[in-house]
Amino acid sequence: MVTIINGDGLLLGRLASITAQRALAGEEIAIVNAEKAIISGSRARVLANYRHKRERGASGDRWGPFVPRRPDHLMKRTIRGMLPYKRPRGVDAMKRIKCYVGIPVDFVGKEMEVPEEVHMNRLNNPNHVTLAAVCTFLGAKF
Repeated sequence: MVTIINGDGLLLGRLASITAQRALAGEEIAIVNAEKAIISGSRARVLANYRHKRERGASGDRWGPFVPRRPDHLMKRTIRGMLPYKRPRGVDAMKRIKCYVGIPVDFVGKEMEVPEEVHMNRLNNPNHVTLAAVCTFLGAKF
């Protein structure tokens, strides 16, 4: 049984944290609408942060770490940061997580979960950027 989470309007970091905990507990999770997840903070600060992450990887003779550009890959990378991904239980947990841009045909009409503790209504400040805007800024075409 796969738990389907709709990422529309959910905070990226909190969603990644809850997804990582559930995956380590053995739950299979599919996140749809990954591009509609949000990152809190002003647009200028968030984009500057991701620009720095991207440019840090290509300095001089050294290459990496690389930052994914697509929203589903960037979300999965964020979740990976909250898992012990180099250990067997972390590898198994990563295999239980799937991220999608939009809603795949397989999940249309199925019940989707929206965890209340990760919704953007928790924000005190209305400044936020969608993951789609960040990925478009990084050069993604999705």
